[in-house]
Amino acid sequence: MEKKQSYHEKVAQTIIEQLKQGTAPWQKPWIGGEYMPHNPITGTRYKGMNSLWLMAQNKEDPRWMTYKQAQGIGAQVKKGERGTVIEYWKLTEERPKLDKEGREIIGEDGKPEKVTVKLERPKVMHFVVFNGSQIDGLPPLEAKPITWDVNKKAEEILKNSGAVIKHVLGNKAFYRPSDDSITLPKKEQFPSEEGYYSTALHELGHWTGHESRLNRDLNHPFGSEGYAKEELRAEIASMILGQELGITHDPSQHVSYVGSWIKALQDDATEIFRAAADAEKIQKYVMDFAQTQEIEQATK
Repeated sequence: MEKKQSYHEKVAQTIIEQLKQGTAPWQKPWIGGEYMPHNPITGTRYKGMNSLWLMAQNKEDPRWMTYKQAQGIGAQVKKGERGTVIEYWKLTEERPKLDKEGREIIGEDGKPEKVTVKLERPKVMHFVVFNGSQIDGLPPLEAKPITWDVNKKAEEILKNSGAVIKHVLGNKAFYRPSDDSITLPKKEQFPSEEGYYSTALHELGHWTGHESRLNRDLNHPFGSEGYAKEELRAEIASMILGQELGITHDPSQHVSYVGSWIKALQDDATEIFRAAADAEKIQKYVMDFAQTQEIEQATK
């Protein structure tokens, strides 16, 4: 009998085939402001490997939900449509708070108090979701409004990060761990403002890997497998950041890593899980530098 593929093996195999064709999610030019896969019922974006897996389905509608969620808003999955399985890892759960005698502690509201505990063994759950294009009765998809100056927000992120950024006449952009600095060509060398900020934020993604921040292993020589794995993390994060900030994502400068990415996923299918998880951490770390501006706008 043929061995049944695990979720991460299935995702990795699909991504490998798309990498060979140049159609993996982060290999596609990304128009700033487009939607990432999200659940319109809960209002949350799918994250990590689930996000990549849903993007790999090549659906134009970024909305995904369960059969019951669709029914709950008066919509209906079309007859004969097949759903897409996603995986969720539950790492914590709420349990009753107990006293020294093991009895439940009752709060002032008369209800048992709860405490969040980390599970020794995560609970793995699977859900079947359907794309908006597979569902009748959904409201039309509306364009995501951008109410702020995109480049101003990107500039604020770079400024608030405190990263050392050197602008040098040339054609190289890189992060150097040894002196914890980012080197970029001069702004006027970029064909557009979006090109500049997209490149700067990509390098800021590498900058987050410093031991004083997210502490990733950055000590890999150029062209090595370890170097390519770090580029994979930064590239996926760049794609997510492009959507968050409304900045176009251009993957053309990273085509040289495709072979290394394929090899890494063929050697270890769980690498796509780790890369996607690290990319989400990068995205959150970088976007935290935008909070100052958002708070200022909210108080105006």
